[in-house]
Amino acid sequence: MLVAYSRHVIMLTRAYFLALLITILSKINLGLTMFSYHPPAMVAGAWIFYEAAVFKKSRLRIDLYLKNTIHGFIALVALAAACFGYWAIYENKELIGKDHFTSYHGQVGIAALAMIFANQLLGAAAHYLKISAARKAHRILKMTGLIYEGAKKEIDVDGARLKYFDVSSVIPQDKFERLPFSIRVLLESAVRNCDNFQVSEDDVKNIVNWEENQGKDVEIRFRPARVILQDFTGVPAVVDFAAMRDAVARLGGDPKKINPICPVDLVIDHSVQVDVAGSKEALKKNQELEFERNRERFQFLKWGSDAFEGLEIIPPGSGIVHQVNLEYLARVVFNRDSTLFPDSLVGTDSHTTMINGLGVLGWGVGGIEAEAVMLAQPISMVLPEVIGYKISGEIPDLATSTDVVLTITKNLRAVGVVGKFVEFFGPGVAQLSIADRATISNMCPEYGATVGFFPVDEVSLEYLRQTGRTPENVKQIEEYLKISSMFRNYSDASTDPVYSKVYELDLSTVVSSLSGPKRPHDRVSVTDMKNDFLQCLTNPVGFKGFNIPSDQLSKTVPFLYEGQEYTLKQGSVVISAITSCTNTSNPTVMLGAGLLAKNAIEKGLKVAPYIKTSLSPGSGVVSYYLESSGVIPYLEQLGYGIVGYGCMTCIGNSGPLAEEVTKVIEENDLVVAGVLSGNRNFEGRIHPHTRANYLASPLLVIAYALAGRVDIDFETEPLAQDGDGNDVFLRDIWPKRSDIQAVERAHVIPEMFRKAYSSVKTGNEAWNRLEVDAGVQYKWDAESTYIQSPPFFETMTRDLPPISNITNARALLNLGDSVTTDHISPAGAISRTSPAAKYLAERGLKPRDYNSYGSRRGNDRIMARGTFANIRLVNKFVEKAGPFTVHFPSEEKLPIFDAAMRYKQENVTAIILAGKEYGSGSSRDWAAKGPWMQGVRAVLAESYERIHRSNLVGMGIIPLQYMPGENTDKAGFSGKEVFTIEMPDKVTPGCTATVRTECGKSIQVLVRFDTEVELTYFRHGGILNYMIRSML
Repeated sequence: MLVAYSRHVIMLTRAYFLALLITILSKINLGLTMFSYHPPAMVAGAWIFYEAAVFKKSRLRIDLYLKNTIHGFIALVALAAACFGYWAIYENKELIGKDHFTSYHGQVGIAALAMIFANQLLGAAAHYLKISAARKAHRILKMTGLIYEGAKKEIDVDGARLKYFDVSSVIPQDKFERLPFSIRVLLESAVRNCDNFQVSEDDVKNIVNWEENQGKDVEIRFRPARVILQDFTGVPAVVDFAAMRDAVARLGGDPKKINPICPVDLVIDHSVQVDVAGSKEALKKNQELEFERNRERFQFLKWGSDAFEGLEIIPPGSGIVHQVNLEYLARVVFNRDSTLFPDSLVGTDSHTTMINGLGVLGWGVGGIEAEAVMLAQPISMVLPEVIGYKISGEIPDLATSTDVVLTITKNLRAVGVVGKFVEFFGPGVAQLSIADRATISNMCPEYGATVGFFPVDEVSLEYLRQTGRTPENVKQIEEYLKISSMFRNYSDASTDPVYSKVYELDLSTVVSSLSGPKRPHDRVSVTDMKNDFLQCLTNPVGFKGFNIPSDQLSKTVPFLYEGQEYTLKQGSVVISAITSCTNTSNPTVMLGAGLLAKNAIEKGLKVAPYIKTSLSPGSGVVSYYLESSGVIPYLEQLGYGIVGYGCMTCIGNSGPLAEEVTKVIEENDLVVAGVLSGNRNFEGRIHPHTRANYLASPLLVIAYALAGRVDIDFETEPLAQDGDGNDVFLRDIWPKRSDIQAVERAHVIPEMFRKAYSSVKTGNEAWNRLEVDAGVQYKWDAESTYIQSPPFFETMTRDLPPISNITNARALLNLGDSVTTDHISPAGAISRTSPAAKYLAERGLKPRDYNSYGSRRGNDRIMARGTFANIRLVNKFVEKAGPFTVHFPSEEKLPIFDAAMRYKQENVTAIILAGKEYGSGSSRDWAAKGPWMQGVRAVLAESYERIHRSNLVGMGIIPLQYMPGENTDKAGFSGKEVFTIEMPDKVTPGCTATVRTECGKSIQVLVRFDTEVELTYFRHGGILNYMIRSML
């Protein structure tokens, strides 16, 4: 609001100056006292009208940004003219009256002159000296972000006068109505945040012209409204912020200024695992072990929750990040400073897309992008194609939302939607609950899209009421979305926008399904499951094959467990987990599983005790309605007692199997199965001993556990026999959809959500008891193996370093095409022979305590040692794949980290040579941070994955690219040379540099700083360095 008022002051003072100059020029004696007051008022009105009009075409205001020398010169001449004009008035007091300069008007004029002078001077300093602090102050005086002030309108909601940006006012109405709803969210953000530095008018234009620009690799910048983190990926972000505070303090600034600028929520949900199951003490014991293993990390995060403004931390035991986001954190529409705008977000987890089901645009990004957004910086993205997915019909009685999403996942994987938005529409959407929609949106990464978006409709509003949002809040959401044309009526085809392509699904064709055994988009119907699995056993090793010899197919192995004999064979189920926010957020399938368990118990059915069964709800709300509906006792009798509130089995935190079971599997090379209600089932993810893993609805999870095997035909084969020896088929215990819905209506009520979340930040006593040292700066423990202060800012100074050449560099690696972030970034278990293991062993840790790279992401010493530690990395310097390279000129073969450290000791800069698509795959912050830690200062590749290239810039690493048709081999580089990289005198986006070797070879390469913003970040040594200097 202050910004808006200040903007009006500048507008008025500009008008006042114009009026005074007109007075001088006219010199018409018409009663000078009257003339000196009234004509300025009239001219001020005209000027304000002009300013309001120009806001929509603000490129006409040449002084908005001093983009080049000519504009700078003109602005300074104009300033000088204004000063001279006012001096002339002062020297000719008789023109306007002797008391003018002691009058109110005269003093306002003098103040205006001072403001304009400071404004232009700071602009000149920012342009010519490129001082970021001056640029920041200049942007503040210019009222950054309000270029489209003219698009701001008022709305009255129950007597509250609120404002919003009317996006339709900057685009013809018919064109606006053709935009997909997801693109409308991008456009609103661009209009609201446009400052011609971070978000430009070209970004707005490109989004307005989405129909013409889609699919053409047009880049735009987008500023999400908030950030959501989980603890594995959130810890490094908080570590970086703590280190930034140290740097600001060291450089003489106020460390308290370092805080997230946009709202950040961090949910601790990735640390708990299923150590104990099948016991009423399981929940308590698992949570105790969680705190025992993660005490250091939790203490650090608790310090962060107190130290940083704008950072809210949801303690462990509260639920899964995406379900908590859906039920509690999502705003849907923000009300900030009485201005309404759509909720949007990025998160450091790929399944952030689950929130799309509620009509909130959001997706997963890497840590560097997330930290940038936390600091109010935009993210760069390609303006996406939007695939329309039309849904009609209704879900059959025997199918669930899980079956729907598995069907959609297979369909969209087949047509190819990677990098695209998917937006759902059609009359069938109105038949889906928000939980159903969220299930579909959750698996967006599995079908490959960036988002799977369901615009807000009446069902969305009803969900908000059901989950305890206040009536006033829901009313604001409804009124804003309707007046801004972002509210959806799925039954009205006349409001359907234009899509890049359209695909359709009739819900009535959906059948009960699973996906597996190794990929989430390999859907197989329940009726085909038996034959499909048996075929997988004999297929060659691959996504649908295990290559089991024919003489091993019917092998059965007896074993003793708890004093009773059981048998295992190919296809035996050993893990059965109702897990993951994908399904535990959906009352329909959860209550359906409870009713199926009730029916099974009443038929006398049991689950074999050696099968590791578990129930890990995504929030406490699930516990409330399962208890209220009376199904918890039946679930517990089958072994599905609550074991924790977190991701657990879905992310591989499934815990150990019984030793007797493990021994049989290993000694007999059995392909046993895990069946879970999760979203990913890649080989090795769920458990190292379950080679076949199937995704299924919670109801089918229980069904296959009752059967004890996945090679069963439910139509013709019974699950078991009842007490009287009668066959019991799955159809005999499957609950009716109408019965499930009746229970849901009676037992899923708003009060449960209010109760669950009223104490979400204070309800965990173990968290409350954690003792932390309060303070603005974190007290680092030099002995900690989990949390360490990173060295990113150790040599940073207040002044900008010059961009210098890289001389006498060595190639740390010589890589080929398609090196992914999985090859670069540390992930998975820490190998006992790795540099990271050596580091931990030197500090007295035993292998069982090494934990994973994920749990130690807050320790840069571990992560640097795990960078390029992938056993499948192909480096041309060595003969076989693995984490090794050759040090030059000694030609000694070393682990990559050890070679990097030797180069550092020798004061030799490292570079990387690479092929096409360097850094493809998921965006991971340590894929850029890790190489920086290893001393890499430039990468020379044929091409880059877009986000990874941006991440390299964000860490101060130069991304160089061969000219078209060139590559490492064609340039004649072996990688053994000494390299010099000569940067141009004036570095600009799209410029070229020269790469030379000591043997005389020389080539021109592109410097991939693609925007002025990226170049600014690089000049500072990275985006975090840029933000530190801006706070000094």
